[in-house]
Amino acid sequence: MTASDLRLPLPPVDQPARLLGGLTPAQFMRRHWQKKPLLVRQAVPGFVPPLTRTGLFDLAGQPGVESRLIVRGAQGWSLKHGPFVRRSLPPLQRPGWTLLVQGVDLHDDAAHELLSRFRFVPDARLDDLMISWASDGGGVGPHFDSYDVFLLQASGRRRWCIGRQKDLSLEPDVPLKILSRFEPEEEHWLEAGDMLYLPPRWAHDGVAEGGDCMTCSIGFRVPQRAGLAAELVQRMGEAFEDETLYRDPSQLATAHPGAMPPALEAFAADGLRRLLEDRASLACALGEVMTEPKPSVWFTEPQEPWSSGAVVLDRRTRMMYDARHVFINGESYRAAGADARLMQGLADRRQLDARAVKRASEAARRLLAEWFEAGWLHRIRASGEAQA
Repeated sequence: MTASDLRLPLPPVDQPARLLGGLTPAQFMRRHWQKKPLLVRQAVPGFVPPLTRTGLFDLAGQPGVESRLIVRGAQGWSLKHGPFVRRSLPPLQRPGWTLLVQGVDLHDDAAHELLSRFRFVPDARLDDLMISWASDGGGVGPHFDSYDVFLLQASGRRRWCIGRQKDLSLEPDVPLKILSRFEPEEEHWLEAGDMLYLPPRWAHDGVAEGGDCMTCSIGFRVPQRAGLAAELVQRMGEAFEDETLYRDPSQLATAHPGAMPPALEAFAADGLRRLLEDRASLACALGEVMTEPKPSVWFTEPQEPWSSGAVVLDRRTRMMYDARHVFINGESYRAAGADARLMQGLADRRQLDARAVKRASEAARRLLAEWFEAGWLHRIRASGEAQA
């Protein structure tokens, strides 16, 4: 596992970026983010895909890797979920099929490096890198996403039709969410290195032209309000310390024992209000939820003992912070002063040099050692490689 990509400084948000067609990240976020599409020719000149076609097919065959096979044939659309052995995939020359592999950044350093180029958006919103391979005519049909997406052409050629779709009705009896009355407004042909950004709910239909078409999709997390609230309340409730017992000395005899007592309802509402008023607990719960690894993620314990030196976060590690806490892989820690600045730097740059580790407090070094033992970070050799 190399760490060269993670040691690079974060690009300034106020300097023009080739990736964004000469816009600064700050300009892109103001003008385009969740507002309007952006087409960038040669966003990554001479782009080399993170994986070859063979490498992508091999990854799709691994347990724990989310992959899908979509085929459009004479009988309509079909969808299968992986893992796929190579012989179970259609012949390369067969038109109309697509293989999609989700979360490639969790399994490949080059894919992780590519995803890191988009860290001008907060890590709390950045999700994963999906790579698709399609034969001639392959695609997933006209659809829309609830999240922002950057579509970076890796190889071959793909025609994109996009539009602000008002009619969101879907094709019936189809295993995919395909728009039944797609009305494109623009058409773009993307070749290797070209990129198209689309805000949420912009309908799009990408069709491979000529085959051997590979596209990298950088997707973003969009927590659903009710679901996020439910998970936060569950986590907060586990740490909520209030042993007040319900009492009802004024309760009268009732002829309707099945009726819920209004006082009990008020007691429950008061408990929920007190829970949500604990903003420190809410902050911890949010950080833990947003850094929780995906269910398929696992970490490998190191083969050698901890020793102080430069460190780099494992590519699967999620690390964030707020004004009072540091969050990593679903856990939260209070942090202040120099230790907080140290950990914030680790979260932002995903690495610490040997000098920074040496200057850390004893408590901070113990914490780094714990994370090392858990496989959440690795030592960096002088050669620039991470020692797992």
